[in-house]
Amino acid sequence: MSANDFALKVRAREQLVGYWITLDSPAAAERIGRLGYDYVVLDGQHGLIGYRGLVTGLLAIDAGSSIGPRASVGLVRVEANDPTPIGRALDAGATGVIVPLVDTADDVARAVRAAKYPPAGARSFGPMRAALRIGPVPADSNEATVVLAMIETPLGLRNVAEICATPGLDGVYVGPSDLSLALGAKFPGDPEVDGPFEEAVELIARTAREAGVAAGIHTFDGEAAKRRLAQGYTFATVASDLSHLEAAAAAHLTTARS
Repeated sequence: MSANDFALKVRAREQLVGYWITLDSPAAAERIGRLGYDYVVLDGQHGLIGYRGLVTGLLAIDAGSSIGPRASVGLVRVEANDPTPIGRALDAGATGVIVPLVDTADDVARAVRAAKYPPAGARSFGPMRAALRIGPVPADSNEATVVLAMIETPLGLRNVAEICATPGLDGVYVGPSDLSLALGAKFPGDPEVDGPFEEAVELIARTAREAGVAAGIHTFDGEAAKRRLAQGYTFATVASDLSHLEAAAAAHLTTARS
């Protein structure tokens, strides 16, 4: 899938499934990239990945996609809503950015401005790897670049309608751990906030649909991703490499010792 195709699918609210990577392992990213996920996210906020790791990870995703059943695109969850990490992720070849801790429509406008070249934004022209995929024309890059805002704070949830209505935003993305904490959970996944959490998740999906933007959510396994897509989310990301590695190793250890 090309960057242009991915952007069109996101904006058309087509259903997409992705995977989350936290480890700086290009060989692993290449293997994930060839499986057929629509997108693969490199976590530049909480992941164990520096800038060099983002570059090599995006290279690996492209390499895996070239031999897989369908091409995946690489996205980056940037470390902050700031022009420098947003611009560097896109220069490195990311098809889009997931921006954390978005509270207001003004926050979204700042993210869009950082991700788009003038006159739509203020991104500095330095396409580096991005030029190989999108081309050197800024307007073409703007069309092919996806901007997603995370809804994970009390203010973000309160302002979700205004956030979804912000020009230039392609979609919202639920961070379930922080959202549950925002709702009063003692820890991520606290069952005491299951009711309010589900109400918030439904509200976000409904608000995005009414605004005509994509709605995405992080999930911890394929079954949860399937359920959220059936609920009205248009894209869902599955788990992460580190959690899967730990779970698989633990399961094999249990089997061997039993």
